[in-house]
Amino acid sequence: MTHNILVVDDEPKLCDLLASALSQNDIQVFIAGNGLHALKVLEQEDIDLVISDWRMPGMDGPQLLAEIKVRYPQLPVIVMTAYSTVKNAVQSMRNGAYDYIAKPFDIDELDITVAKALQFRDIMRDNARLRAELDEHAQFDSLVGDSPAFRRVLQAVDSVRESNATILLTGESGTGKEMVARAIHKHGNRADKPFVAVNCAAIPEGLLESEMFGHRKGAFTGAVADRVGRFMQADKGTLFLDEVGDMPLALQAKILRALQERVIEPVGDPRERKVDVRVIAATNKNLLEAVANKEFREDLYYRLNVFPIPLPALRERVEDIAPLARHFARSLSANAGKRITGFSADALQAMAAYSWPGNIRELQNCVERATIVAASPVIEDIDLPAYLFASQPTAGDVTTILSEGPGVPRDLDAALAEVEKAYILAALQESNGVQAAAASRIGISERSFWYRLKKLGIQIDKIVR
Repeated sequence: MTHNILVVDDEPKLCDLLASALSQNDIQVFIAGNGLHALKVLEQEDIDLVISDWRMPGMDGPQLLAEIKVRYPQLPVIVMTAYSTVKNAVQSMRNGAYDYIAKPFDIDELDITVAKALQFRDIMRDNARLRAELDEHAQFDSLVGDSPAFRRVLQAVDSVRESNATILLTGESGTGKEMVARAIHKHGNRADKPFVAVNCAAIPEGLLESEMFGHRKGAFTGAVADRVGRFMQADKGTLFLDEVGDMPLALQAKILRALQERVIEPVGDPRERKVDVRVIAATNKNLLEAVANKEFREDLYYRLNVFPIPLPALRERVEDIAPLARHFARSLSANAGKRITGFSADALQAMAAYSWPGNIRELQNCVERATIVAASPVIEDIDLPAYLFASQPTAGDVTTILSEGPGVPRDLDAALAEVEKAYILAALQESNGVQAAAASRIGISERSFWYRLKKLGIQIDKIVR
């Protein structure tokens, strides 16, 4: 295997000496006279090891090391230093250098140190490849479905995964946009590089620019140290911009420039930084409508919409509900320490009939809950939430339950239990307290109805007849 070594030093004679000593045994040597030149070489060549002097004009050794650790965190760096500054080299190792050699150096010592560093590099690359293969297998396992609507998604993913084109994933909340983005990354040509996800709707507007591009110490109140932004964190890899439709207009212009020019400017730093990222954006909004309403830049929309992939709602891929439910049951039951082998026909029928407004995310939550309460290896309809069998709950139903004062549920399970209880009580009242009639009204068996009465603590004798 041929290895590429970059030697960085402002003394041409020393560079020539190192090149002569190292240019053997399938090693190719590249030379840079300073730190900035070295960064340009790293952008153009696949370097396995950097050997850098400590003191250089312009960007010195410590500054170069800091930049390499941000841009190429797995790349080993050997620092060269004079005997009188060995303590500085030790400090550089604390800052991420692989090792150091003291000048004047012994050729045999140099060979040993370089051989160990290259071996370390090979091990890191093998580990990254194995992790990528394992993640790839796991990620495609999560892209479950064989409906015509989902096959179109898989075909699109297969078409674009090796490309560097910008991708726009659209669809309702919970349709699996981040899951698809991760699959594209893991099966593409950047699989061994970072995948960085940013939820544009979850970060305060005043912090978004710093979050995206980073900042220099002292750039604003509270900036007590330099910060590396998400673009630089994702350099050579993939940046996933979730909920991109919620991005403020002021930041949209800077994102557009980063996509067009492939450069960013950290807050408080006049220097431009080159970045190489593959951007995948996602939204549950109609961006064309947002463009018409002057809420989203038209030029940014077309820059993001190079390769659009619309994701279908779960109600549009009903035939995928059963395999998805089985997939979630297998993984969730293992985590819960239970053995779930499948679903009864009644349970599958109930899930297929429900509209799943929360899509895959709601289905996963439903299966997780059913897995916990199931008394046997087969999940029955009795284990599913009652609202799956009743008329579809509206936003008004849930809002009413959540606004009833001090008894407001604090988590999702408590809220769903309140919704379920409300349906049971309504059915009993409309059926004058007759359990068989109430069960029939909401479409479940008397056994399931009785189980839910007991689980929710509903006492029939307190129901007005």
